[in-house]
Amino acid sequence: MAFLILVIGDLHIPDRAFDIPAKFKKLLSPGKIAQTLCLGNLTDRSTYDYLRSISPDLKLVRGRMDVEAASLPLTQVVTHGSVRVGFLEGFTLVSDEPDVLLAEANRLDVDVLCWSGGTHRFECFEYMDKFFVNPGSATGAFTADWAGKGAGEEVVPSFCLMDVQGISLTLYVYQLRKGENGADNVAVEKVTYTKPVEPTRSS
Repeated sequence: MAFLILVIGDLHIPDRAFDIPAKFKKLLSPGKIAQTLCLGNLTDRSTYDYLRSISPDLKLVRGRMDVEAASLPLTQVVTHGSVRVGFLEGFTLVSDEPDVLLAEANRLDVDVLCWSGGTHRFECFEYMDKFFVNPGSATGAFTADWAGKGAGEEVVPSFCLMDVQGISLTLYVYQLRKGENGADNVAVEKVTYTKPVEPTRSS
């Protein structure tokens, strides 16, 4: 059975969103997720309890709105297979430009860096042999960064699942999109990343 890692963040319940969409909750039933990485802005106890019910192995970092959780770390690192994964909300970074994210990945000594940065938009890319993932907002909460990336665009609720096997990572991206008939449908996209292996030197 695959060891699935849930990457989720920017929930903002109840301040900016009512709840995690029901179609997402149906997918996130207990027993399917081995570990959860929450990238902050988990602003209510009931959602914390819900995430713990999905997987007791819940790793948290502090987001800019987690004012009552000042003791939470700003960054964490987990290792799966041969892949080191770092995660943070990102409000301590000066920007989310690739070179800034790369510097943070190097500082944490990780192969994969998950961040949110308050954009509430899914994004992933490979840069300088490292993999960067922004899972977006699981609730579709509005962003307060009206002048930032995607300002004025409707937020698409999203979360990610990671499956790490050895040096390979498969990222499954779930987004709740409106169909032509106006109904919400879950769209799934798959992205793969393989950690570069340094060639062994012959003696």
